[in-house]
Amino acid sequence: MPIFYISDMHIGHQNVLRHDNRPFTDINHMQAVMTANWNSTVSDSDEVYILGDFAWKNAQGLEMLSQLNGKKYLILGNHDKPTEEMKACFQWVKDYAVIQDDETQVVLSHYPIAHWYNQYRGAVHLYGHVHNTKDYQAFLQYAQICKNLAIPFESYNVGCMLYYMDYTPRTLDEIRRSAK
Repeated sequence: MPIFYISDMHIGHQNVLRHDNRPFTDINHMQAVMTANWNSTVSDSDEVYILGDFAWKNAQGLEMLSQLNGKKYLILGNHDKPTEEMKACFQWVKDYAVIQDDETQVVLSHYPIAHWYNQYRGAVHLYGHVHNTKDYQAFLQYAQICKNLAIPFESYNVGCMLYYMDYTPRTLDEIRRSAK
């Protein structure tokens, strides 16, 4: 059973089209493409970890959740304010989690973390929040400094707008191969 990851979908958020330079005519077009991408990738038995900022508007988020395949888990982002009805669509809703993905321990947070649990034991960190901004560039620079100092630093932004995510949930293997 594959495990997938994605972040910063911003369902119902009109301004995100401009902020991220998303290639959609409007949010309905964005949500239709993301739903089609999701359902062509994820089966009903797969797990999907959404690393925050799923829905800007709960009504649209709830409507979209009912259309998405898989068992869904939500790591809360700064824009997530899920209702009890929305929470019931997820297996769980947490601020932070550590999961096992095959042989790899994965630390899940909406926010990039400079040093995370079991980093020196091979744990991978997945995050969102910073989209493709100067904050993301700064975090990549910090990651490179750590790598230059021989500090283990396997960390990936799973924001849906990044070229290797392409508005589609991705497996850890896909992210590792494509995010270079």
